[in-house]
Amino acid sequence: MSFDSSTSVWWPFVFILIAGWLATDVWRFLGVYLGARISEGSELLVLVRAIATALVAAVIAKLVLYPAGALASASVTLRIAAAAFGFGVYLMSGKRVIAGIIVAELVLLAGLIV
Repeated sequence: MSFDSSTSVWWPFVFILIAGWLATDVWRFLGVYLGARISEGSELLVLVRAIATALVAAVIAKLVLYPAGALASASVTLRIAAAAFGFGVYLMSGKRVIAGIIVAELVLLAGLIV
């Protein structure tokens, strides 16, 4: 069975859904199974957290420095300023993610309108 094995309109969506589910849920189930056995202070868990944080930071940096779509029309200075203001508000608000997101979006929108 392959992506091109059916000519139905719905088949690509089912194929992507099944392939995506298999690729991610196996690791989720394994993480839940093994996560209960690992202490929170272990070096392995610290390494996993560091890698996850680095991946998120890399994705954010890519979106800010090399955006696609509508965000590409904003200047790099505006995108960096919006991220900096959002991060500052996140820290000042007691690490409330939604506050940082809202401020970053408002700075970005204000910069695009002006």
